[in-house]
Amino acid sequence: MKYEKLAQDIIKNVGGKENVNSLTHCVTRLRFKLKDEKKANTDILKNMDGVVTVVQSGGQYQVVIGNHVPDVYDDVVAVGGFAAASEEESTEKMSPLDKFIDIVSGVFTPTLGVLCATGMIKGFNALFLALHWLSNTDGTYQILNAIGDSLFYFFPIFLGFTAAKKFKLNEFTGMAIGASLVYPTIVSLAGSTKPLFKVLTGTMFESSVSTTFLNIPVLLMNYSSTVIPIIIAVYAASKVEKVFKKIIPDVVKTFLVPFCTLLVIVPLTFLAIGPVAIWLGKLLGAVTLGIYNFSPTVAGLFIGAFWQVFVIFGLHWGLVPIAINNLTTLGYDPVLATAMAASFAQTGVVAAILLKTKNKKLKSIAIPAVISGFFGVTEPAIYGITLPKKRPFILSCIGASIGGGIVGFFGSKGYMIGGMGIFALPSYIGPKGMDMGFYGMAIGMAAALVIGFVLMIFTKFEDDQETSQPVKQNNENTLVKQETVVSPLKGEVRQLSEVKDEAFASGALGKGIAINPKEGRVVAPVDGVVTTLFPTGHAIGITSDKGAEILIHIGMDTVQLEGKYFTPKVNQGDTVKAGQLLLEFDIKAIQAEGFSLITPVIITNSDSYLDVIETDKKTIECKEDLLTVMI
Repeated sequence: MKYEKLAQDIIKNVGGKENVNSLTHCVTRLRFKLKDEKKANTDILKNMDGVVTVVQSGGQYQVVIGNHVPDVYDDVVAVGGFAAASEEESTEKMSPLDKFIDIVSGVFTPTLGVLCATGMIKGFNALFLALHWLSNTDGTYQILNAIGDSLFYFFPIFLGFTAAKKFKLNEFTGMAIGASLVYPTIVSLAGSTKPLFKVLTGTMFESSVSTTFLNIPVLLMNYSSTVIPIIIAVYAASKVEKVFKKIIPDVVKTFLVPFCTLLVIVPLTFLAIGPVAIWLGKLLGAVTLGIYNFSPTVAGLFIGAFWQVFVIFGLHWGLVPIAINNLTTLGYDPVLATAMAASFAQTGVVAAILLKTKNKKLKSIAIPAVISGFFGVTEPAIYGITLPKKRPFILSCIGASIGGGIVGFFGSKGYMIGGMGIFALPSYIGPKGMDMGFYGMAIGMAAALVIGFVLMIFTKFEDDQETSQPVKQNNENTLVKQETVVSPLKGEVRQLSEVKDEAFASGALGKGIAINPKEGRVVAPVDGVVTTLFPTGHAIGITSDKGAEILIHIGMDTVQLEGKYFTPKVNQGDTVKAGQLLLEFDIKAIQAEGFSLITPVIITNSDSYLDVIETDKKTIECKEDLLTVMI
C-alpha cells in the first residue's frame, strides 16, 4: 500500500480505530465521524506530512489530504478495517444545524463523484447537440444521454442505498423503496392524461388522483430524479424496521423484517410521504427562487462572497439539496450557479502568488493548486496558501463576489449537476442552446479569475524569503537571513529529546527546545498572528510576521484536563506583539493532577529553513532570545 504509513499515523491520531464511528471521503478530505473528537491529536495531524489541515465542522472530523484522497482513503480503510467498524452512534450532542449538515453530507457525499461524472457526460452531449455535431436521433447521442441521465433519473434508488446506510436501515430495503417510486408502471400512471380527478386545482400543489390503494385515493407524482421523498421514506422505514426487529422471531427475521417494512412504508410513501415531500420541495423551490428573483445580482454577490467560507465550515451542504430540488421541480437551478466563480477567483489569486513568490516551497504548492483550481478543486489553494496568509483569501472572496454578481445579473442557470471548474460550463447550456445565461457564466468565471489575479498582483505580498533581515555568517560574504524567537516562558531550558513524547522528542513535529516553566504565564515569542488556540488552552500556535510557525505545547497530555487550570488571554486570529501575554495556567494544580509541565517550543515549518539554533542557556526569562531561525 502506497500510503500505509500515512494511514497508520492518521488512524493513531484520530484516537485509534476504536474511536471511529464511520469514514467517508469527498474530493479532497477524509470525513471521520468520531465517538469523541477530544481524543484526536489535531495539532499533530495538522503538521503531519501528507495532511494539509484539519477541519472540525458539521459533526465531522475532516482531515484534508488533497487530490489523491481516494488512494489514501483506500489505505486507511484497509489498515483500520473500517468495513467492519462499529456503527455505534456518537455520544456527542450535535446542534440542529450540525445534525442537518451531517445527514445531508452523509446521504449525498457517496454519490457526488459519479453524479459529477454523469453530469459532465450529459453536459458535453448537450454541447455537441448545440454545436450540431450530433442530432438527437443519432445513436451516439442517445447512448451518451442514457449514460448521463441514468443516475439522475433513477436517483431515488441510489439515495435509497445511501440514506439507508445513514439511517441504519437494510440497504437493499432502501433501494427497493426507491425502485418502487420509479417503477415504470407507476411512472406511466403518474403521467396519465385521464386522471380520476384532481385536487388543489389552480395552486402550485395541484395533483392528480390516477389510482387507489385499498380504495384509498393515491396522489401519484413523478418521483424520477427526486430527492426529498426517498430520504423521508427511508428515515421512516428505519424506525419501522426497528419495531419489526423487536417483535419478529430471529428464525424468520431475514425475510419477514423487510417484507413487513416494505408493506408498510411503500404504500405509506405513495399515500402520504411522497405527496407531502413533493409539495414541500415545490414550496422550497418557490421560496429560494423568490429570494433569487428579488435581486439575482445581490444574491450572486452574497453567495459568491461567502461560498468559500461555507465550504470551509461545511455549510454549503445546506444549499446542495436545495439546488437538486430546484432541478427536479423547476428543471433548472440558479442558486449554485452564483457560486461557480469562486474557484476561479481563488485560482487567479494563487496564480498571482505563484508569479510573485521566490519561495521554492510555496511555488511547489502553488503550481498543482492552480492546476486543480481550474478543475474546481480549491482546498489545496485555500488551506495550503491563501487562508494561512489571510489577505489573499479575502481577495479571492472579493473576486468570487464580483463573479457571482455577474452570473446573477445574466440570470445563468444550471440545467444538470455537472462537473466542477471549467467542466461545469456545459451544464449551463439551456434547452434552446447557448443563451445569455451560458455566456454570462463564462464571463463571470473569467472575470473572477482576472479580478483575483489583478487584486493579488497589486497587493503587497510578504514573501517568506524576503521578510527577514540578512546577517553575515562565519565571516563569509554569503548573506544568510534569520529570525529571532524569544522565550514565551520563564524556566529551565531542556533539550527537546528529554520530552516524554516521541513525536516531539524525535523532532518529527519540528525543531525547537523545551522549557520546564517556573511561572504560569505564556507570552508571545514573536510579532504575529495566533493561528491556533486549542479550546482546552493547553497549546497555542503563532505564525510570525516573517513566516515562522511556532507551536507552544504546555505540558504532556494536558489536553486531558479539558481546559481546567488554563486561562487564555487572546483569541484565535488575534494579532499579537512579542512579549504580549497569551495565557495563564496554574502550575501547582496541573502538577497535582499528575501531569508533566515540560513545554516544547517548536518551529513546525522547520523544513522551510536552513537551521533552527537553540539557546545555550540553562535557565531563561520571558522575552530572552530562545531560538534563531536561519533561512
